Amino acid sequence: MTMTDRSAGSTEEDVACCAHHGGQGSGADAPESPRERVNRRWNEVLQETRVTQTGVQILFEFLLGVAFAPLFRELGTVDRVIHVITVVLGASATGSLVAPVSIHRFLSGQRKKDEVVEAACRLMMCGMVLLALTIGCTLLLILRFVVPGVLAEALVAGVMLWFSLCWYVLPFRLRRRVARRSGTDAA
Repeated sequence: MTMTDRSAGSTEEDVACCAHHGGQGSGADAPESPRERVNRRWNEVLQETRVTQTGVQILFEFLLGVAFAPLFRELGTVDRVIHVITVVLGASATGSLVAPVSIHRFLSGQRKKDEVVEAACRLMMCGMVLLALTIGCTLLLILRFVVPGVLAEALVAGVMLWFSLCWYVLPFRLRRRVARRSGTDAA
């Protein structure tokens, strides 16, 4: 069953990946039709994609340029391995974050927007994880060159913890809070 076949009151799927953005809320808003909901969700995915694509592309460009810098030849084996891993993560993040555009192009006009939105949401989540790892590895590569000792690893661990809290823990906590509130409103 597709999103456009579901009733506007469907809440089970609204708790799924990316589906609860600006959902039915407290009932103060007029209910959305299934078509309006999928169009709104697609527009949200497009906005999110624009932001993340720009960031990952700039980061990836930087990573590619590093290998041609004169100091790259002076890097040890460990730092070169970190660079290779970082470039592969950056390329993978770019692939995940640009993929929704390709999917949309291939399925445009096929009346499959709900499937496109769901696939795009999953790819965006995967891309965000890969982007966080890319940023962490980039930071590690730079800090290992600039900061002596294990301080580089400690700083990277702190930044990655911060990313985890901001990008994953907080959104999941908010999502659970909204789901609990919706459950008590229905009772």
